[in-house]
Amino acid sequence: MKIGFLSHLDLNLYLFRLPIMEALLRQGHTVYAICPRGSVYHRFQEHSIEAIEYKIERGSLNPLKELRAIYAIYQVLRPLQLDILHTFTAKPNIYGTIAGRLAKIPTILNLVEGLGSFYIEDDLRSRSIRLIIESAYRFTFSRSQGVVFVNSDDPAYLQTKGIIKPEAIHIIKSVGIDTDLFSMEQIDKQCSDVLRERLDVVGKRVVLMVARAIWHKGVREFYEAADALKGDDVQFILVGDTDDGNPSCAPVSFLQRPEVLWLGHRDDIKELIAICDIFVLPSYREGVPRTLLEASSMAKPMVTTDTVGCREVVEDDVNGLLVPVRDPKALEEAIGRLLNDPLLRKRFAENARLNAIKEFDIKPITKQYLDLYGEYIDV
Repeated sequence: MKIGFLSHLDLNLYLFRLPIMEALLRQGHTVYAICPRGSVYHRFQEHSIEAIEYKIERGSLNPLKELRAIYAIYQVLRPLQLDILHTFTAKPNIYGTIAGRLAKIPTILNLVEGLGSFYIEDDLRSRSIRLIIESAYRFTFSRSQGVVFVNSDDPAYLQTKGIIKPEAIHIIKSVGIDTDLFSMEQIDKQCSDVLRERLDVVGKRVVLMVARAIWHKGVREFYEAADALKGDDVQFILVGDTDDGNPSCAPVSFLQRPEVLWLGHRDDIKELIAICDIFVLPSYREGVPRTLLEASSMAKPMVTTDTVGCREVVEDDVNGLLVPVRDPKALEEAIGRLLNDPLLRKRFAENARLNAIKEFDIKPITKQYLDLYGEYIDV
C-alpha cells in the first residue's frame, strides 16, 4: 500500500508524524512525505521515506496563486498512485483534498489540530475569515473519507454548524508524546545544576511558560501574575520567540520587562522543563498543546486555561489547575496556591506523569492511526 502524508511544513511531518510513518514502513508499506523543502526535508531519506517537494505560499490569499498551489499538488500526487492521502493543517487539508480527488486517490483523510486564531477574537475580520474557513471545510469534508481531530470541542462545534457529518469524525487526542524520552529519569542532575547556575535560579522555585510570544498564548496574563508573585525565591521564565507579522505578537519591549526572564527561542526545552517547579500555559485556545504534553510526561504540576485543547491534558485539581481565559487574577491565585503547597505540587506531578503514559504515549497513539488506516484499506 502507498500512503502519502501532505503538509505545508516539512518540520510538521518530521517532528509529529515520523513515528506513524516508520510504523507503516515496518508493516511493509511505501510512505511519502509530501511537503515544501525546508530545514529537515533531507532527513526523511535517513528513515527510508521518500520526500516529494511541492511549492506553496503559506500566507497567500491570492486566488490565482492558490489555484497554482492546488495544481502543483495535483502534479505531485498523480504519478504516485496513492492508496491513502493523509493531509495536515488547513491549506493542505483543503488543497490536498481537491488535488487528491483530481488524482483519483481512493481514500483521503484530513487532520484538524485546532481551528486557529480566528476562533479566538470576534471582530469583523475574524468572523469573515471564519465564514471562509467553514465554507471551505464544508466543501472539503464532504469529499474526504474521514477527519481526525485532536480534541472533542472542535468537531462538536463543526457538527453543530452542519460542516461535518458525525460518521466522518475520528478523535485521536494529540500527536502523542514519547514518554520514555520526556521523563525525569532521562535528565542528568549535574546538567540541571549547571543550567540553574547559568540562569541564576539556584535555590529558586521556577515557574515556566513555553509558547510563542503572542498575546493569544496568554503572555500578558503570565507577566501580570509574575509581577504580583515576584520575590527573591521565585523566578518566572518565558521560553519562545516572537512571531513577527502575527497581529497578536507581543513587542520585545514588553517581553524584556524585569518580572519575567524571557529566553526567546531555545533548543533545550526538555532540560528547561526539568528544572521548573510549575508549568504554566494560559492560552486562549489550542488543538492539544505539545508543551503541556511534555510537561505532563515529565511529571510537572500545571496551570492552564479552561479552554479548547488545554482541558484535554489537564483535569482540574487532579494533575493541575484550570483557570478562566484572560483572567490574570485567577492565574495569579492558582500559581500562588501551588507555590505555597509543595504537597499539592507533588500530587499533581505524580498524576500528570500517570496521565501522560495512559492517554498520550506515542505507542498507543500510533496504533490508533494504524487502526484508522485499516478501516479504509486492509493494512
